[in-house]
Amino acid sequence: MEKNIVFALILTTLAGLSTTLGSLLGLFVRKPGSRFMSATLGFSAGVMVMISFVELLPRSIESIGFAHAHFGFFFGIIIIFLIDFFLPHQWAGHHDLSDDQKETKLLRMGLLVALGIGIHNFPEGMATFVGTLQDTKLGIAIAVAIAIHNIPEGLAVSAPVYVATKSRGKAFLWSFLSGVAEPVGAGITAVFLLSFLTPTLMGWLVTFVAGIMVFIAFDELIPTSHSYGQEHSAILGVIFGMAIMSLSLWMLR
Repeated sequence: MEKNIVFALILTTLAGLSTTLGSLLGLFVRKPGSRFMSATLGFSAGVMVMISFVELLPRSIESIGFAHAHFGFFFGIIIIFLIDFFLPHQWAGHHDLSDDQKETKLLRMGLLVALGIGIHNFPEGMATFVGTLQDTKLGIAIAVAIAIHNIPEGLAVSAPVYVATKSRGKAFLWSFLSGVAEPVGAGITAVFLLSFLTPTLMGWLVTFVAGIMVFIAFDELIPTSHSYGQEHSAILGVIFGMAIMSLSLWMLR
């Protein structure tokens, strides 16, 4: 169990800090093409949806029963919806800012985006941690899906901060801090929940996490993938992500 905990924390940290890759893209690399961004975000959404409905929710039903599992699933959706409602992070549209907007507005937006993404990343850290404790290979799949969609989030934080401050260091720092929330979420789960982690509680956590992941896919990843104007790339990414996840789950059985 101890080895699994350490591995789960490492996976969560890597997934969370993938925001720094997006930050580096924003600072040193030419902006990725819209087709690539649309397809990768769609792929991440497809992976998350397939994991949630085919793996996490069925496991929870087996553990705590159909009614309780679905209650926990929709409770997870409600919680992440409330977080999104009170602390929105509509980061995809920042590319549309006009050149004459003040640098202070760009900086404020970048910092607010970093705060919003950080708070959204907190439950994602719980998702990776709990999934890894359930099954190491499942945790790896969740971490990869989260890492993929964290990369453009890191880009969203670093770009406006860099334009406003002309400081690569500050842009990278804020992107880094937004990703740190993910291992913090895993750490809090490990410290406060691990001693109480019975099969029943695990069943509740798994279905709660499934709800969070489905909401992130439907509310954030899929709409953002379409915002790049590449509808076919977005849906093909979703389908390909679901197909790859289905194949990997079948191979792991």
